[in-house]
Amino acid sequence: MKKYHFFTLILVMLFALTSTSTAKSATELDKDANEAINTFIAQNKGGDAFLVKAKAFLVFPDIKEAGFFVGGKYGEGVLRVQRTTKAYYSIKSASVGMQMGVQQYAMIISFTSDASLNKFLLDDDWKTDIDGKIAMAEWNSKEELDDIDFDTDMVAFVFDSKGMMGSFTMEGTQFKRIKP
Repeated sequence: MKKYHFFTLILVMLFALTSTSTAKSATELDKDANEAINTFIAQNKGGDAFLVKAKAFLVFPDIKEAGFFVGGKYGEGVLRVQRTTKAYYSIKSASVGMQMGVQQYAMIISFTSDASLNKFLLDDDWKTDIDGKIAMAEWNSKEELDDIDFDTDMVAFVFDSKGMMGSFTMEGTQFKRIKP
């Protein structure tokens, strides 16, 4: 009986995460994005220079993720081209597999080529499992980000993480343009 209640609680949490409508205004999203960018730059040597070199970047200051065999995540963010806000997006994902936990984090996805940026901009409902692949950045604290060639058109940086999530899952992620 306890397992049933725990599973029900997890499902309710996932539903709350993935069905949230746009609750923040454009001003609030921009403010949160600025704070996330400042945190990223403070935590990563060469982060500012890397973002300056990028064609554009998506900033998701607050992504929430939870799962217990079935999982999901949701966040809202800002697309910046040359440090200017161009649009607002949501990220949501569903996953199935061995997973358990809850976490919250910020993420920046940089577009390092015009082709990847244009492909993203042409579709208001872009899915990573169909339309493209995003490489999760790997580097050590002694390296400067602007000196690293990640050898891909889109690079994601996860930072400012809280909580814990362990998983081995199949996942699909969707980015959707929103109007806050």
